[in-house]
Amino acid sequence: MTARAAVIMAAGQGTRMKSPVPKVLHRVGGRSLLDRVIDTVQAAGCTRIHVVVGNHSPEVRALVVSRLGEGAAVLQDPPLGTGHAVLAAREALADFDGDVLVVNGDCPLLGTPDLEPLFAIRAKGAALAIMGFEPVDPLLYGRILRGADGHVMRIVEPSQATDEVRAVKLCNGGMYVADRVDLFRWLGRVKNDNPKKEYFITDIIAEATLEHAVVRANVAPETAVMGADTQMQLSQAEAIFQKRRRDQFLADGVAMPAPETVHFSWDTRIAPGATVEPYVVFAPGVSVETGAVIRAFSHLEGAVVRAGALVGPYARLRPGADIGEEAHIGNFVEVKKVRVGKGAKANHLSYLGDGSVGAGANIGAGTIFCNYDGFFKYDTHVGEGAFVGSNSALVAPVSIGAGAYIGSGSVVTRDVPADALALERGTQIEKPGWAARFRDVMGAKKAAAKR
Repeated sequence: MTARAAVIMAAGQGTRMKSPVPKVLHRVGGRSLLDRVIDTVQAAGCTRIHVVVGNHSPEVRALVVSRLGEGAAVLQDPPLGTGHAVLAAREALADFDGDVLVVNGDCPLLGTPDLEPLFAIRAKGAALAIMGFEPVDPLLYGRILRGADGHVMRIVEPSQATDEVRAVKLCNGGMYVADRVDLFRWLGRVKNDNPKKEYFITDIIAEATLEHAVVRANVAPETAVMGADTQMQLSQAEAIFQKRRRDQFLADGVAMPAPETVHFSWDTRIAPGATVEPYVVFAPGVSVETGAVIRAFSHLEGAVVRAGALVGPYARLRPGADIGEEAHIGNFVEVKKVRVGKGAKANHLSYLGDGSVGAGANIGAGTIFCNYDGFFKYDTHVGEGAFVGSNSALVAPVSIGAGAYIGSGSVVTRDVPADALALERGTQIEKPGWAARFRDVMGAKKAAAKR
């Protein structure tokens, strides 16, 4: 198979987003637009990937370097159009022999099946493959004009289109595949003799046809080329992504009585036989095993929920939470970086942060793992079968032995041996009649204040 490389255009400023966050760093399904495009071209077999970035967005460059290495980011400065952007990668790809895919960095719904037809067109002998699509509203898109043989002749921008051209349904999706040598030869001849004084990549079609090269287009779904230039478009892309994920999980055998209320991330994993109740949010990094139930209004991130476990309602699982088989994490319980053993329970109003809870242990309502001293985090370990009474504070670092009991209301600061009872309470003092006298005195004061 011919080697594949990709040039991703991500140097735009995205001013229509009206956000301090660069456009390609906005997220769909909890993953940045640029990350999603990188994922897609990698899955399509592109072994060399270069991302065109601008000086105005060092955060974009940082993402590229973190994922692909220092040499993957190429600078377009100043920005002089789409053709100029791709030319910024010419030197970086000088030693590459194969096909180069040009894609936009803000297409969150682009998938590998959308790209494969372009490579197939190249494999069948076309010098240049173009992604086309037929939008519901073609007003703002350039039209792809083809001859009787189906070959692309040119692309006409909407501002230059006649009524006859506007009647053409096939529009330019802005993605191309060509041999590296051909691509950069054509780009090197593109002129900027237009009102914007920019170099447009669409002009390579004219350069290719001057050489009598075959240019063909593939018709992709509109979602493949759907960009995210505004917050509205971003929300529309998110809605499509969420529907696709919901439909797939339902088809896989995940029970969801109100799927339209559940929010997924790009990497959410839920096994068949699990149940997700309404208004659950899955942030990135969540895995749910079969038979588990995620009850309503829970929020999960970076967590594992094992087979048969029950989470929620109104539970929060933060990164590092590992909820064991048949374990219960109940209403208003927050778990962070804690492994909860098989059959353990924390059913109400507790915070479990850093540590472990052994199999079969019971964490009473209002229990807090006091894990932070303002500078460092410390672990709390509760042994198998231990019973922690309600309203207890376990001050880390501390370990509760297997089968130990912690009396309600205790503040535990030292390790508790297995099967021991730990109590830490002040002496209860009773003053007969005090409450009645207090009410009388304060009631009189309140009455006097009103006069």
